[in-house]
Amino acid sequence: MTTPLRPLPRLIFASRWLQLPLYLGLILAQAVYVFQFWTELVHLIEAAFGDQHALEILVKSIGYKGEAIPGKLNETILMLVVLGLIDVVMISNLLIMVIVGGYETFVSRMDLDGHPDQPEWLSHVNASVLKVKLATAIIGISSIHLLKTFINADNYAEKTLMYQTIIHVAFLLSAMAIAFTDRLLPAPAHHGDRH
Repeated sequence: MTTPLRPLPRLIFASRWLQLPLYLGLILAQAVYVFQFWTELVHLIEAAFGDQHALEILVKSIGYKGEAIPGKLNETILMLVVLGLIDVVMISNLLIMVIVGGYETFVSRMDLDGHPDQPEWLSHVNASVLKVKLATAIIGISSIHLLKTFINADNYAEKTLMYQTIIHVAFLLSAMAIAFTDRLLPAPAHHGDRH
C-alpha cells in the first residue's frame, strides 16, 4: 500500500500533465502533414496525366530551378517529388515516436501491453531509448534532404552543398555519441509490468 503524496510533491508530479497540450498540438501538426502529403500526391498524379498547372505547382514546391518549366513530368522532378513524400512520411514517423514515446515516458502509461497494435519499440521505451530513436530518425530525414539537394545540385551553390553535408555528418556524429553514451550508462531497472 502506497502512502499518499504530500501536497507539494503531488503538485510537482501532477505538473507533468502540462505536457498534454503539447502532444495534442503535435497530433494537429501530424494532421497538417497528412494533408500536405495528399495534396502533393494529387498534384503528382495530375502532372503524370499531363496537367501543366499541377506540374508548375510541383516544380515550385520542390525548388526545381531549371531554365524553364518542362512540358511534362520528367524523371528528376518525379524523383524529387517522391523523395519529398518519403520525407513527409519520415517526419510523420518521428512525430509518432515523440507523441507516443514522450507521453508514455513523461506523462502517463498507456497500458497497451497485450494490445495487437502496440509498437514493438514501446515495450522497452525510456528517455534514453527515445533519444537514440529520435537521433536515428533525424539522420534519415537529413539523408533524404541531402539526396534531394544532390539530385538537384545544379541549382544550389557549392557552399550550400558543403554546409548541408557538414550538418548531416554532425547529425551522424551526434547520434553515434548519444548511442555510445547510452551504452556506458547502467541499464535502468525494469518495472514488474514492463518487458
